[in-house]
Amino acid sequence: MTAPSGRQIRYPFDAPPAPGDATEIAPGLLWLCLPFPGPLGHVNVYALDDGDGWTVVDTGLGTEGLRDLWRRILAGPLAGRPVRRVIATHHHPDHIGLAGWFQTDLGAELWTTRTAWLYARMLTLDDQARPRPETLAFWRGAGMPAEMLTARAAERPFNFCDVVDPLPLGFRRIAEGDAITAGGRTWDVRIGAGHAPEHATLWSRDGEIVIGGDQLLPSISPNLGAYATEPEGDPVAEWLDACERLSRHATPAQLVLPGHKLPFRGLPTRLQQLAENHAGALDRLRGALSEPRTAVDCFQPLYLREIGGGEYGLALVEAMAHVLHLWHRGEVRRTRREDGVWLWQRDAI
Repeated sequence: MTAPSGRQIRYPFDAPPAPGDATEIAPGLLWLCLPFPGPLGHVNVYALDDGDGWTVVDTGLGTEGLRDLWRRILAGPLAGRPVRRVIATHHHPDHIGLAGWFQTDLGAELWTTRTAWLYARMLTLDDQARPRPETLAFWRGAGMPAEMLTARAAERPFNFCDVVDPLPLGFRRIAEGDAITAGGRTWDVRIGAGHAPEHATLWSRDGEIVIGGDQLLPSISPNLGAYATEPEGDPVAEWLDACERLSRHATPAQLVLPGHKLPFRGLPTRLQQLAENHAGALDRLRGALSEPRTAVDCFQPLYLREIGGGEYGLALVEAMAHVLHLWHRGEVRRTRREDGVWLWQRDAI
């Protein structure tokens, strides 16, 4: 979903650094961009100068091409000094994909939240040749068309191990309220949720910089998805709660370093936009559910456009998350058809 632009959102940098190059955000803090397939184009990572080595925040996907790019970065912008620590903001492949390589091949220590590490390690060990029955049942329940379901049942699904290097045993846990020293600054750990469970954000204690990962993005709203792993979860509620909690620490002057897109200022406005984006989607959904619909039937009122094949999967899990949120709030009821599809409908007023 695309959030409305705001006059108070400001972008100090016009363009991201080219792959292999770095932009100095502040003394001791470098911004690097790694290629990422799809419309996002790149994922942002950050290197913090610790004197005898570097702390790297997020890593990009675990592919041979990105390992080669990192070797260029290590020899170039990082001046041949070692990466001693990797901080992963959350468990998604574009953020933790090369953490295992940094640990095993380069001797770095991985710091992340417990949930992020457990999710990532579990998913890298879950190599599926075909979608599991629970996944197929979840897709069917969301209203995926029968012909698409049949086709996907015969295909190899996306597996974390395809783009996330094996994670060895052992990591350093970070949690809400922790303080981390890196790049000549002290960073307070504040935990978000909704897009990914126990998503870490780092707030410099001098009030100047926030490393936001995918919790704090400009111009786009992170995907909030419900999955077969937790088919009745409520990531929308977790997201809205996180926006409220984090807004207590936000100031207009902070420079926010996001996981995608450009660094920006205007975090209080942006957090309000992120919450309002989903509030607006829920309002449209309430109107659409005056009659029974599947989650897939809700694509148009939620996204206000046609959904193509490449984005279908993310659209489906986000639609499920939003109807589940209204169900958890007691605003809609659901019934299951004989074919396993859930129908959602708002109670008459």
